[in-house]
Amino acid sequence: MSARDIVIGIDMGTTATKVVAYRADGALAASASHGYPLEEPLQGHAEQDPELILDAVLRGVREVVEACGADRIAGLSFSSALHSLMALDEDGRPLTRVVTWADTRATEQAGRVRASGSGLALHRRTGTPVHPMSPLAKLVWFREQEPELHARAARWAGIKDWVLLRMCGELVVDHSLASASGLMDIHRLEWDPEALEIAGIDEGRLPRLVRTRDVLPGLTAETAEATGLDAATPVVAGAGDGPLANLGVGAVQHGVAACSVGTSGALRVSVDRPSVDEHGGVFCYALTEDRWVIGGAINNGGVVLDWVRAEVTAGEAGLSTAQLLDEAVTVPAGSGGLLMLPYLLGERAPRWSGGERGAYVGLTRAHTRAHLVRAAVEGVALQLTLVLRSMRSAGIDIEEIRATGGVMKHPIWRQTLADAFSHPIGMPEGQEGSGFGAALLGMEALGLIESIDVAADLVPVRDTITPQEHDAQIYAELRPVFERVSAALLPADIVLQELQTRLSLWR
Repeated sequence: MSARDIVIGIDMGTTATKVVAYRADGALAASASHGYPLEEPLQGHAEQDPELILDAVLRGVREVVEACGADRIAGLSFSSALHSLMALDEDGRPLTRVVTWADTRATEQAGRVRASGSGLALHRRTGTPVHPMSPLAKLVWFREQEPELHARAARWAGIKDWVLLRMCGELVVDHSLASASGLMDIHRLEWDPEALEIAGIDEGRLPRLVRTRDVLPGLTAETAEATGLDAATPVVAGAGDGPLANLGVGAVQHGVAACSVGTSGALRVSVDRPSVDEHGGVFCYALTEDRWVIGGAINNGGVVLDWVRAEVTAGEAGLSTAQLLDEAVTVPAGSGGLLMLPYLLGERAPRWSGGERGAYVGLTRAHTRAHLVRAAVEGVALQLTLVLRSMRSAGIDIEEIRATGGVMKHPIWRQTLADAFSHPIGMPEGQEGSGFGAALLGMEALGLIESIDVAADLVPVRDTITPQEHDAQIYAELRPVFERVSAALLPADIVLQELQTRLSLWR
């Protein structure tokens, strides 16, 4: 039997689960990916079928195990999208679908809690902005809108918690995902009594808290058979995909920020201790008990281009997003005076209001499809610049930015971000992000590497995108316009959102 030198990282994302196998030297041994839909049955609802996600995990693990050989697998480690919530019965069976981070049904509830005297204090104590994405706000929604279900649920958990229950037979939540729930005091690493009272639950209805590097005893017999692994294979609890993305791109040193843009987007930097600025402009989530990430997430990244391709170009068969971006390159920075507010899924940082809606502003007959596409890319980049500013205003020094995510494969995304930030952007070797981060965390937990700090050496920057002075100046002029337009439209956005909800109920 060969040495067990491979750790499998399982990254459960918004639209797919990617399973990656890495050796301790950082070399990729195998990978597999399986997708699933994000469903929107009602206005503001964004849900998923937990069984489809579990199936994607098991299929991906089995394919990777077959490629590497079960005798080389040292263990599994998990990454998961943040802020998910589902109700379980006494036997751990789902009573609801997975309510995802993109779900905005709790906008009213989040607004009330945020406007109360407790709002900012909760944010600073739990690290999680009081926002519709938060499981805290979702629990308030269930308590008010589905009180029978709220009372009947034996447990409330996130998708990774439930997958671990099915695979390992134990219901636990790591400190990282718990720190993004709005329910845990990040300074004490315990459930927060006031947050639980607002949510209408006690800690007995939540999973057991564990460290991100804690090792679960192994797999159930059913999981072992489904994956081809030995039942004694260690399973590391893992962490949230945001903190692990920093680890996965080597952004573990002070002053090194990770910018990830996939379906959504985020900008984060690693720190030694938990904290939130006095204005509540940033989040603070755990990577380990002594390593945290501070930053901001946006709801709308590559999903904006998916919408443009599906709706703006409807009827043009075979047109890819890459082809649309190629067209957009022909349009100069600024998109001919066209702005897009890219809030198709609402928005998070840095305002954390949850009421924003998308818009094109400044549209004329002179604008073409290429302008619409370029404006969409610029809108995402400009929103990220607002996050960057809020991080700097919180006293965070950012000396280096590393970018990752699926959209970064196209040069217009990379260059637009560098120009909008007016800062060089390093492109790390490989683009595995959270999956690699999960594997590295697992390697440390299992003793295959001395520390996750090796990530800085294992992930070299292969290319650096330098800002273009002329385009950077254009975006510097557009940024305050973008921010003013966004703020000015917010009251109308809220009214339109309420109207749309009423109309969908009447239909």
